[in-house]
Amino acid sequence: RVAQAAALEQRLDAAREARETAARQLAALQSDAQARAEAFEAQIVALKEAKEQLSAQFSEIGGKLLHQAQNQFLERADQRLTQAHEKSEAQLKSLLTPVETTLKRYEEGLARVEKERVGSYAELREAVQQVQLGQGQVREETAKLVNALRAAPKTRGRWGEQQFKNLIETAGLSPFVDFREEVSVAVEEGRLRPDFIIRLPGDQQLVVDVKCSLEAYLNAVEQVDPAARDRYMTDHARAVRTHADALGRKAYWEQFDKAPDFVIMYVPGDNFVTAALEADMELWERAAKNRVIICGPATFLPLARTLAGHWRQARMQDQARQVGQLGKELYERLAVAAGHLKRVGSGLTSAVDNYNKFVGSFDRSVLPAGRRFRDLDVETGGKEIEAVEPLEALVRDSQAEESIRALPDAAE
Repeated sequence: RVAQAAALEQRLDAAREARETAARQLAALQSDAQARAEAFEAQIVALKEAKEQLSAQFSEIGGKLLHQAQNQFLERADQRLTQAHEKSEAQLKSLLTPVETTLKRYEEGLARVEKERVGSYAELREAVQQVQLGQGQVREETAKLVNALRAAPKTRGRWGEQQFKNLIETAGLSPFVDFREEVSVAVEEGRLRPDFIIRLPGDQQLVVDVKCSLEAYLNAVEQVDPAARDRYMTDHARAVRTHADALGRKAYWEQFDKAPDFVIMYVPGDNFVTAALEADMELWERAAKNRVIICGPATFLPLARTLAGHWRQARMQDQARQVGQLGKELYERLAVAAGHLKRVGSGLTSAVDNYNKFVGSFDRSVLPAGRRFRDLDVETGGKEIEAVEPLEALVRDSQAEESIRALPDAAE
């Protein structure tokens, strides 16, 4: 809307400039017309003087003749003056008409631009009011958060942990992170509970501890005096260094198997990390020597995304391994099933052969004897002995047979 208001201002300035140009042209034309009128007046004066001279001369010739000539001359002079005046007015009107039309058009455009400008400013004013209202709400929420962070260390800790959870969820790493309540280790001084344990591919572990020391930093940003701000920033750097030293003494890498020989100290704000490093140039190097890596969101997010990518790759490899194992099991089961199928086929062939032998024996020995009962008029209930047809040989599917033969015979 600011850009639209600026464009309207430019259009308004252009319209004003055009209007001033037209006004200057009108003034020039009016000046020209006035000069012509003055010239006509001068001509009239000259004619009057000539008339007086002629009157004086002709008065000597004769009153009546002079009077008539004078009247005729005056009439002609009046006609010429009238014609010249009308012609001048027509010329002036023809010159002023385009200027008047242009001015009218510019005035209409100027009124339209002014109306749009007023509407745009009203919308811009409303938008600015909304922004101011939103900024006021943000300031209120920020003040509440600052007060909460100042009031209780536990609140700062929970806030920092929540920021870390949001970060690992953004990176897609949350399924591989164990929280403080779930992981602990016993030492001589008691139990160590790191804030987060990130599981890595290959049964590795990465220990992350969240530190949120903000009181000195919050005091620093509220200071107007640069010297006071520097003192509080120095206190802030000292607090971060103290946390890093204490974290290094815990030696988490000695308490957890397959953990790298360092621990991540996560500070939930890049501005907090930057301010501490600017106040203490040796802070990061000192922490690194103690095997503590100080990270803010900007530095930890790429690491988290990389770890999530490694986990996706590991899952793909595991799935490929499972698919291979499943294929092996399926092949073995197919081999066993093929052996069973082969034995069933052999049994069916033997059964058909035995059946056909029984049918042949039945046709040769049993059926003729039974039919003799019918020839002797023995009551048989009117039911004929049906002929039993032998079965045809089983038709084998060549492709199925080849498939069975392709499987290892050891499966039998």
